[in-house]
Amino acid sequence: MHPIRSTQAYPLFSSASTRALEQAAARTLTAHTLMQRAGWAVARLAMALAPHARTVWITCGPGNNGGDGLEAAMHLRQHGRRVVVTWLGQPEAAPADARASWARALSAGVEWADSPPQDLTRDDLCIDALLGIGISSARQVPPRPLDGRMQQCLQALRALQASGTPLLAVDVPSGLDADTGQFAAGFAPAEPAGPGAGHHTLSLLTLKPGLFTASGRDAAGQVWLDDLGIDTATHGHAPADAWLSAPPEPPARAHASHKGSYGDVAVVGGEGLAARGMGMTGAALLAASAALHSGAGRVLVALLDDGHLQLDAQQPELMFRQMGALVLEDLTVVCGCGGGQAVTPVLPAVITRAARLVLDADALNAIATTRGLRELVAARRQRGLPTVLTPHPLEAARLLGLTTAQVQGDRLGTAQQLADAFQCMAVLKGSGTVIASPGGAPAINPTGNARLATAGTGDVLAGMVGARLAAGDSAVHAARDAVYLHGQAADDWPQGLALTASALARRVGG
Repeated sequence: MHPIRSTQAYPLFSSASTRALEQAAARTLTAHTLMQRAGWAVARLAMALAPHARTVWITCGPGNNGGDGLEAAMHLRQHGRRVVVTWLGQPEAAPADARASWARALSAGVEWADSPPQDLTRDDLCIDALLGIGISSARQVPPRPLDGRMQQCLQALRALQASGTPLLAVDVPSGLDADTGQFAAGFAPAEPAGPGAGHHTLSLLTLKPGLFTASGRDAAGQVWLDDLGIDTATHGHAPADAWLSAPPEPPARAHASHKGSYGDVAVVGGEGLAARGMGMTGAALLAASAALHSGAGRVLVALLDDGHLQLDAQQPELMFRQMGALVLEDLTVVCGCGGGQAVTPVLPAVITRAARLVLDADALNAIATTRGLRELVAARRQRGLPTVLTPHPLEAARLLGLTTAQVQGDRLGTAQQLADAFQCMAVLKGSGTVIASPGGAPAINPTGNARLATAGTGDVLAGMVGARLAAGDSAVHAARDAVYLHGQAADDWPQGLALTASALARRVGG
C-alpha cells in the first residue's frame, strides 16, 4: 500500500477492466480471499490515518464494497477500536463474500447502529464503504431515486467531515463514477470538500481514472493504492485504459548551443482595441512571455492589431512582426490567444503552412464555426506536421457540437474524441487536465490547483507547449510535459501570494 504522488506515472483502469481483472484473479484464489485482503488493507490504513482513534464509524452498503467495510470492521475491533457499523444490507440478500465478512464482524463484537455515534471527535474516523465502483454518472430516465438510508449516511459522513472528523473512502467515494470523475444524480455534495480537508480514498486492486479528474480530485482527497497482491501482468489483463502523467525529465542543454538550437516560436493573436472595442493583445503577450521563459530560442509576436503595438517595454526580448512577414514553414506557431474575430482570416494559412502548431482560444472557436478549417487541421497529420489543441470545456463543446455538461460528464472520452476527430494531440483543460492522442490511451495530469482559475493561465499553457515543440519535443511529450509543469508551478506557488498569469509565465522556466 502506498500513497499516490505526482512524481511517477501510474496505469489507470476503468471499472470494466477492474472487474475483469478481479474475476481473473478470483479464479486463482480461494473464495473470500480478495475481500479479506481488501478489508485488512482498509483497516491498516485506517489505523495509520487515525492512530489515536477510539471510535470508528463504518457505513457499509449492501454489496461487496460494504463487505470490504465489514471485513475492516472485524480487524479494527480486534485491534482494540470501538467500531460502530451502519450496514444497509441483509444477510440473506448479501453476496456470499459480504455475508461471510458480516459474520466475522458480528463474531468480533462490533456495534450495529442506524446512525453515527454522537461522540465522534477529530481523533476518530469515518469510513465510507457504501458503493465503490458500482454506480454510473450517466443520466438515467427516469433518474433512480437515492435510497433514503443511504442518503442519510452520506449526509452524516459529509457533516462529520466538515466538522473535522477524517474520512476514508473504500475504493471510490460513494456516488462518484470511477470512470468519469462525476457524481451520479443525487450524490453530489452541496460543497466540494476541497484539498486538505482530511479525506482519503483507498483504491483497491487498480487506480481508477475518475479519482483524478473532474469532481474526483476534490472528492477523493489523498489517494492510496493497494493492489491486493495481484499483478495485472500475470492475469492476462489488457493494457491500461489511461495513465497518470509523470514529471518530465529536465532538458539537457549543451554548452555548445545557441538560440537557434531551441527553435523559434511565433505567437499569432491579440485582436486590437479598434476592431470591436475590446482589445485582447494581453493574451498573446502572455503566451509569448511563457514561451520565452520556457526556453524558446526566439519568440516572435504577430499581433492582429494593425501594428499599433511595436514593443513590449517589460519584455524587450519579444520580437514584433507583421503577420505577412512570418515564414510559417520555419516556425512553431501558437495561434488564437486573444485573437477574437481577427484570427479567422489568417487561420487557413497558419494551419496549412506552420511547421508546428498550437491552436488555442479564438482559433478553436473559429475552427468550430468556419467551414473547411476542421479538415485542414486533420490533414496536417498526413503531412507529418505536429498539432496540439488546448481547449477548455466550452471550447471543446463547440468543436464537437456538444454541451459543456456533456464534455465534463466524460472528460477522457471527450479528449479522445477530439484527438481522433482532428488527428492531433488534444489537451482538455480543467481539474485533472486530460491529454489525448489519436488512437492512444489518454493521460490525466496530476498537478495544478484552483490558483490557476484566473484569466490568462490558459494562454501561458499554450506558450509553454509551443516552446517545447520548438525545442524538438514530439507533440505527445510537448503537451504532457507542459501541462505537468504548468500545474506544478501552481502547486509550488508561495503561500499568500496571488497567482496571476503574468507572474506564472515568468516562473514556468524554473
